[in-house]
Order: sequence, then structure tokens, then C-alpha cells
Amino acid sequence: MDWRDALDELDRGVLAVVGTLERLSDEDMRAPSALPGWSRGHVATHIARNAESLWNLLEWARTGVEIQQYPSIDKRNADLGAGAGRGRAELVEDVMATAARFSEQARTLPEDAWNAPVQSMMGWWHPAWYSVYRRWNEVEAHHVDLAAGYGPADWPEPYVRWSAAATLTDMAALPEDLLGGLAGYRITATDSGESADLGWAPGGPEASGSGRALLGWLSGRSDGAGVSVRPEGPPPVPPPWPHAPAGL
Repeated sequence: MDWRDALDELDRGVLAVVGTLERLSDEDMRAPSALPGWSRGHVATHIARNAESLWNLLEWARTGVEIQQYPSIDKRNADLGAGAGRGRAELVEDVMATAARFSEQARTLPEDAWNAPVQSMMGWWHPAWYSVYRRWNEVEAHHVDLAAGYGPADWPEPYVRWSAAATLTDMAALPEDLLGGLAGYRITATDSGESADLGWAPGGPEASGSGRALLGWLSGRSDGAGVSVRPEGPPPVPPPWPHAPAGL
């Protein structure tokens, strides 16, 4: 999928997040999210600050002047804590405003800046255009994390097609020591036929399911519902997601 099409889908995803937030009360925003130690206010604040952080990477690409995604981990965490206790209306406004600013930055970035290399907070280097896809993952995954009625079954099909395929590609490139309990597995999407061999050898363990079921599991947004494992048993706990992009 071209990044321009992904940006349209991303904008729709943000509107869906806003729709969910607007159905919540101030008290709901202080309730626990699906992420340990985070309230829904933390998740909403993170969605907003993430938009700002990826705006920084596009500005780096635009100007050629290095701007880190976040000034520091400490500053990132401090901003998250400071914003989490706000009321629903203020959180919605923050999510909307920062998303609109990121979208405008992306839509007006000069063509010759899209391939400029930028660096993620985790140290991954990638072309500036991949920031749009990183943002798409953040919006859809954290919408689920709000624990407010939106789950992997609600993800848009274009998102599932892209992210499931990208996740398998990226996992196949991970070193064995980062695969955790999935080392030695073959993972196959039964609808697309795409697969990832994670050090798999014939006769080794396998996991399979639809791209949607696999993405929910591999992203940590489901317990593996819809995923079949051989030898039979519960799906292993996947490694932290998302992964460094491979094959760009």
C-alpha cells in the first residue's frame, strides 16, 4: 500500500479513536486501560504525544536538521504522566489537534524528503515515509488498549492486510535471541498464505490463523484467539511488538 493511501486510512483511524473517546466520561478516562499501570487517560495522551514525536521525524526529513523522536525517555514519561489526568474533552482535543498536525506535515512533505533516513526512539533507522505506517500501528493498537469496546475484530481490513504482512516480514528478520518463545516456529497466515520461519526446521512447531488473528496475537492485543498451534497447546507469548522494519 502506498503511504498516501495509508495516510487516508490513518486519518479514518484517528476519527474512530475520537469517536470512542467521546463516548467516555471523565471518570472513564481515569479507569484502567488494557496496558498495565496505564489509565485510559495515559493511552489517549500517548496517542497525542506519539503524533508529535513522529511529526518531529518528518520535520527532520523536511529540513535536514536532526530532531530526535523524543528528547529523552524521561521527558516522554513525564509528559505522559502530566497529561493522563485531564478530562475527556481536553484529551479529545489533544488527540485531534496533534493528529491533524501530523497529517498536514505528511501531506505537505516535499517529494524528495520522503526517502530521507530518520531514527526511531528505539534506534531503528528508516525512511521518513515509514513514519506514516508506524503511526498507523500506534493508532490502531492503542485504540484496542483503551479497553472501551474496540478490539482486533474491529480493525479495518486494509490495516490488517498491511500490518499482518509487515509483522511476519519483520519477525522473520529478528535474531533468535529476540524471538522469545517463538524461536523455532513457522507462523502462517491461512488467508494470505504469507509465513515467517523463525528458525523453523521440518517437523518443528507451527502456528497458523487468519492475518487478523495472528496480528491480534503477535501485537499482544489478544490472547491468541483464532490461532492454532502444533504441537497442540496454548500459543506462546510473542516478543514485544512492533519490531524493527525489515526489507524497506
